[in-house]
Amino acid sequence: MISQERTIMSATDRLYTVSEAAAVSGLALKAVNNSIDRGLVTVAAAPRTGRLKPRVLTGEDLVRLRLEHGLAGKLPIERRIDLFQRLSATPKARRLSAGEFLMVDVAAARRDVSARIKTLTEAEAAIATDKAVMAGEPVFKGTRIPVHGVVAMLDAGASEAELLTGYPKLDARLIGLAKVWVAAHPRRGRPRRLEASGLAPTAVRRLSRKTPATTER
Repeated sequence: MISQERTIMSATDRLYTVSEAAAVSGLALKAVNNSIDRGLVTVAAAPRTGRLKPRVLTGEDLVRLRLEHGLAGKLPIERRIDLFQRLSATPKARRLSAGEFLMVDVAAARRDVSARIKTLTEAEAAIATDKAVMAGEPVFKGTRIPVHGVVAMLDAGASEAELLTGYPKLDARLIGLAKVWVAAHPRRGRPRRLEASGLAPTAVRRLSRKTPATTER
């Protein structure tokens, strides 16, 4: 059991951006920033980049955020802050009391975070950015298929089966990793059109009052 806990801890050694923390913890990005602003978690020290000091979090912070995902709305913030302070004082605790009738399973939260970090790491290994390929647009390794574009198509209503048919180099695992990667690395600014991401509709359906729908490719 000790070796398992050490493995889980070793997976949380790096620092994470707030977007990565949101993807791993399951919280919305706004909720992660609110957790920082309200003192539930504290940002780690990081070099300043430009005028702004980036908000980065440790793996232990991600465990707290994962607990926050389950406790928000169930415990007052004062009790959640107290719980996280006791967790800092006893980092090896597997369970902590959050009241007379509530025990918090910290070990389960650590396992969840470890698994989610592993998935994020796999997603990062499956996606590449090269200025010589698609002008630096993030793509699936070994392809010219833009990751943001694929997820945008899913968000627009395309099914996974349709994407797998249109892009035979992809599989269900890669599409799942793409969702995780885009959640951890959202595009800044206004959403781009699919064509700007290097993708175009594979079919256009035109409807007429007099003739049945036809499909053009």
